[in-house]
Amino acid sequence: MSAESGFEQEGGPFWDPRITANIHAAGAVLWRVSKQGAVEIAVVHRPKYGDWSLPKGKLDPGETPVLTAVREVAEETGLASKLGRYLGHVTYPIPGHRKLKRVDYWAAELVGGEFAANSEVDVLSWYPLDRVMDQLSYPMDRQVVRAFTRLPARTSTLLLIRHAKAGRRDRFTGPDDQRPLEREGKEQAQALVPNLLAFNASEIYSADPLRCVQTVAPLAERLDAEITVEPLFSEQGYTTDPDKARERFRNLVSDKAVRVVCSQGKVIPDLLGWLAERDGVALQSARNRKGSVWVLSFAGRRLVAADHLDRSLSAYVVKD
Repeated sequence: MSAESGFEQEGGPFWDPRITANIHAAGAVLWRVSKQGAVEIAVVHRPKYGDWSLPKGKLDPGETPVLTAVREVAEETGLASKLGRYLGHVTYPIPGHRKLKRVDYWAAELVGGEFAANSEVDVLSWYPLDRVMDQLSYPMDRQVVRAFTRLPARTSTLLLIRHAKAGRRDRFTGPDDQRPLEREGKEQAQALVPNLLAFNASEIYSADPLRCVQTVAPLAERLDAEITVEPLFSEQGYTTDPDKARERFRNLVSDKAVRVVCSQGKVIPDLLGWLAERDGVALQSARNRKGSVWVLSFAGRRLVAADHLDRSLSAYVVKD
């Protein structure tokens, strides 16, 4: 795949599973609404390369692409942002090396800060959608921006988590609802925190089994927030009244808060399938493993995008 046609969207028409990258990076389409009400996109000038591009950079060791995208925006621009929907990724060869580089992109809304020139970026300019394409140096960046413009810039985010690892059911002697997280599950729960905060998570809901509550407990502690326990999101509650559970979930969509919902493995596929069929969204294939997250994007109360982050908290699995 050439650099000019290197845009790929996981599970979409441009995705080629045969392509594997040696270098992994992440970035964002950083956007804001101007005083006149127009959506504007940030384009940065890198003096080392003499180009105009979207903010991006390589993953640090042990870092997920989600965290890299937020960090690189902050380091290159001095601006704070919150992630929204996943925009896909580009894969391209590194000149002079037999290596491929993959860059994953998210929409990222400006939430604060002030630009300061630095060693990587000396100028940041904001452009409206009808001018930004002409300002970008690379066709791949323009492809990413086109993916951004296919849906409304501002969407409401709902984060749906399958609880972390809790050990085998047949090895726990107490009531199954009281089965706690095992050590690996507790580590997964801790790892969720910064990644969920990258999307500006602020309110927490959980099915009533202990392992679900414990999965979001570290986030609640970080936010100093309450966990609202909702039995409808448990396997038993959902099976008893799926219509009521679905409506309860849909009512959590908010343009004022990013809500986190922790549920169980036999609930999530049916719930997502119902949402996707109702709103005409194609779901990507996903194993829906314990500790993984679905990032659901809504325009109003209509689902417009559903992106799965594996329990590695990436849009793909980084291999050592």
